[in-house]
Amino acid sequence: MFNKVITNQTKTMVLLMLVFTAIILLFSGLVYFSIVNFSHQRFYELLKIRTTTIIQIEKSKEDLDLPENYVLNSLNDEELPMEKDYVFAVPADSNFKKISHEVHIPDYFFKSIVRNGEANYNDKEFYYIGQTFKYEDKDYIAIASAKNHYVVYYLGFLKRTLITCIVLSLFFSMIFSFYLSKTLFKPILKITGKVKEISSENLHLRLEAQPDNKELNELVDTFNDMLNRIETSFETQNHLIGNVSHELRTPLTSIMGEADVALSIGRTAGEYKETLEVILDEAEKLDKKIKALLMIAQTGFDGKIQKIDKVRIDQLLWDVIETLRRLDSRNNIYLDISMLPDNPKKLKVQGNEQLLHLAVTNIINNGCKYSDFQQVKVSLGATDTDVYIIVKDYGIGIPEVEMNKIYDPFFRASNTKNYEGYGIGLPLARNIVRMHHGELIVSSHENQGTTVQMRFPNFYSTMQQESKEV
Repeated sequence: MFNKVITNQTKTMVLLMLVFTAIILLFSGLVYFSIVNFSHQRFYELLKIRTTTIIQIEKSKEDLDLPENYVLNSLNDEELPMEKDYVFAVPADSNFKKISHEVHIPDYFFKSIVRNGEANYNDKEFYYIGQTFKYEDKDYIAIASAKNHYVVYYLGFLKRTLITCIVLSLFFSMIFSFYLSKTLFKPILKITGKVKEISSENLHLRLEAQPDNKELNELVDTFNDMLNRIETSFETQNHLIGNVSHELRTPLTSIMGEADVALSIGRTAGEYKETLEVILDEAEKLDKKIKALLMIAQTGFDGKIQKIDKVRIDQLLWDVIETLRRLDSRNNIYLDISMLPDNPKKLKVQGNEQLLHLAVTNIINNGCKYSDFQQVKVSLGATDTDVYIIVKDYGIGIPEVEMNKIYDPFFRASNTKNYEGYGIGLPLARNIVRMHHGELIVSSHENQGTTVQMRFPNFYSTMQQESKEV
C-alpha cells in the first residue's frame, strides 16, 4: 500500500515542492534581512545628522557652562519619531553611572563614545548615536535618539506579508508540482501501458512518438528498433522451423515410402537393390542437410573457430576457383585482379582458412549455378584496412519481395525450383563472414543477376584494433 502511494510521480512532486520552498524561503529571508539592514543604516544616518545639528547648535551658544552629570535636552522640536536629544558634560572621573541611571542608557555606550569619538547603540525600540565635541577646552557628549517606526511597525507588516506570501506560494507550488509531475509522467505512463499490451502474439504493435519530447522519442525509437529485431527473429525462427521440417521430412517420407513399397510384396533382388539405392540416396541427402544444419548452428555462435591463421585471400581465391572448375567444368569464372593493391600484405586476413574457403566457394558456386553457367565475374581488391571480394553473375536473380528471407536457412527463392540446392549456402556464408568480423552485402534484381560483396578487415587493421582494445 505504501509503495503504491510513494510512486516516482509522488517523489517528483515532493522534490519540486521542496525546491520551490527552499527558493521561496531563501529569497524571502534575503529580502527581509536586506530591508532590515538598510533601515538600520538609514536610520543611523538620520540620527548622525541630528547629532551634528545638536553639536552645531550648542557650539553657537555664547555660554555653554554645563555642570557634570547634568542632562540637557536641547532640541524639543522633534523631527524623528519620539526623538530625544541629550548633551552631557563629560565627568572629570569619566564615571557615567549616574547619567546612565538617569537616562536609562548603558554606561558602556558613553565610554565607547569617549573612546572612539562616535558610537551607536539600540535597544528593542530606540536607536542612539553619540559624538564628542569640545567647547572652551571642555569635553561634551551629544546624543540623538529616536524610535525606528519603520523597523518596529513597517518591518512587522513586511514580515506578516512575507509569511502570507510564503503560505500562498507553497499552496500554488503544490498545485504546480502536482500538475508538472503529472504532465512529465503522462507520456511515460502511456508508453508503459502500450508496452504491457505487446506480447508474442502481437509483436507488430509499435510505440507512438511523443510530440515535442526528444528524449522520450529516442527511447521510443530504440524500443521500436528492438521490437523490429525481435519480430524479425521470431519470423526467422518460424521460417527456420518450417523450412527445416519440410526439408527433413521430404527424404524421410521418401525413405519410408520406398521401404513400405518394398516390404508390401515380394520383390526380386534387382528391385530390392534399386529400392536400397533410392533409400541410400535419400539418406545421404538427409545426412547432408543435417550436417549443413549443424554447420549453420556452429557458425552462428562465436568462439567455434578452432584454428586462426593469416590467410592470403588471393591465394585462397585461386584455390576456390580451381576447386570449382575441377568439380564442374561448366563453371565459367573470370577473376578480375585489376584492383589488386601494390602491397600484397594488404590481402592478408586473420581467420580460419577452411571456413573462409567454404564461404567463398558457396557464393561463387551459387553464381555459377543460378546463372546457368554463364560467366561469373569475381573481383578482388583491398584498401589499407579491408579486403573486398565481389562476385557478380547475370543469372535469374532474386525476387525483390523475397530479399528479406534470403538469410533464412533452407529458404529457397520461388524462381529456383529448377535448380538443386538446400538454401543453406548464403546464410552459412554470412555467418562465416560475420565470424571474421566482416560484412556480406547482397544486391539482386530478378532476371538480371546478383552481386555479392564480401568485406574482411585485413590482418594489420585487426591487429591495431585488438591492440586498442587491450
